[in-house]
Amino acid sequence: MIQAIQLILALSFLVLIHELGHFTFAKIFHVRVEKFYLFFNPWISMFRMKYFDGKWHFKFFAKNDDEEWNKHEETTEWGIGWLPFGGYCAIAGMVDETHSTDDLAKEPQPWEFRSKPAWQRMLIILGGILVNFIGALVIFIMLLWHWGSDTLPLKNLPDGLYYSQILLDEGFQQQDRILLVNGEEPETLSDAVQAIIIEGKKEVVVLRGADTVSLTLSDDLGTRYLAQQNEFDKAEREKGRADDNYQKRRFVLVAEWIPFVVDSVLPGNAAYFAGIEKGDSIVAIAGVPTPCNIMVTEELQLHPCDSISVDYYRNGELQTTRAFLGDQCKLGIMPKLDFQFEHTEYNFFRAIPAGIRHGWDILVMYVKQFRLIFTKEGAQSVGGFGAMGNMFPSYWSWYAFWNMTAFISIVLAFMNFLPIPALDGGYILFLLVEMITRRKPSDKFLEKANEIGFWLLIALLIFANGNDIIRFFF
Repeated sequence: MIQAIQLILALSFLVLIHELGHFTFAKIFHVRVEKFYLFFNPWISMFRMKYFDGKWHFKFFAKNDDEEWNKHEETTEWGIGWLPFGGYCAIAGMVDETHSTDDLAKEPQPWEFRSKPAWQRMLIILGGILVNFIGALVIFIMLLWHWGSDTLPLKNLPDGLYYSQILLDEGFQQQDRILLVNGEEPETLSDAVQAIIIEGKKEVVVLRGADTVSLTLSDDLGTRYLAQQNEFDKAEREKGRADDNYQKRRFVLVAEWIPFVVDSVLPGNAAYFAGIEKGDSIVAIAGVPTPCNIMVTEELQLHPCDSISVDYYRNGELQTTRAFLGDQCKLGIMPKLDFQFEHTEYNFFRAIPAGIRHGWDILVMYVKQFRLIFTKEGAQSVGGFGAMGNMFPSYWSWYAFWNMTAFISIVLAFMNFLPIPALDGGYILFLLVEMITRRKPSDKFLEKANEIGFWLLIALLIFANGNDIIRFFF
């Protein structure tokens, strides 16, 4: 429920500022905006208001057809629809989902979109994209100003990294330290993963013990990673359906190598009754060596409702105990995370360039990973509202909420820029053609193009949310 609330709030906010971008530029160029709605309102509206005859008029749960209101075309009708999917800004004289060519049969009026020069129409269309992108940058700036940033440089991981089997098959060995990717030194683990998986860089140099080793990765590593992630997620869903108490894990490609040193023991749990104490270092589960915390977690998952042996060091002495796991496969202990994070504080003026740079890096990363969507494995990973909701934490955090809202805002800006009819990018494409050829596409052509684009978007929406449904039930 908390994830759903965060998603609805984030999307509502982003739709609102997107449409305000169109609205603002329309008003700058003296174009009438007939309606401005958050959410769609077929047949009836939950709330609407309009200014005419010298005062504001309000209606709740009213039908959309109102001759008295429609006579006052010079003012904007503001409202909230009942169908919580997006929103719209109905601009006079524009062929879109709110108008057809029949609505534009009259001669163009000076206050209509179609009467304005191409560069003004271009800015009106770009307004939503610009506001989404600039809005994301503003959020990142404010986050850095208020919270600062914490990074964990690879150089601060002396024990190296944990690698999943897919990377071990590529020639990595446990506790290798990544030094270079295609000749460049990645600052953080996420930088290295982005370069290898998203950008497809293949030449990696690692430090193995005292030796440097060069690796050449496979061309299809990115798609194989997506395929393995999809298989892992499917297996987790099957476990969840078999046990209502099972807590879903996420696929781990590579992570920090952290020896499992107990930081605290939760009273009344398996580790408590097994006599495990703070400071103990767990090195084996059920006889299987587990030199790092991820290995401990993975091995525990194999023994639901089972009595297992736990080997650990206490004061330099190896000891063994037995613990009975419940259906969630947990010992009930918190590991010690002895990371040397580097925290950076920002004043307002330093936060501005840092926030802009961070937002731009996210946009570049998303554009680069977009290529993976056109593979079979990438298409299976596409998600709809369910996947977007899972991006938010299951608890309330203002930092996480605004950080994810800014990320989605950048994604929306990029998606709206794609040259698909019915999206802003489609209008931009037609306007560019008009500016180059000096010939304006006919309203009938634009209407047909928008119809095709609309059904393409509906198909994409069904496909993405269909993937969510398949993941949930199968």
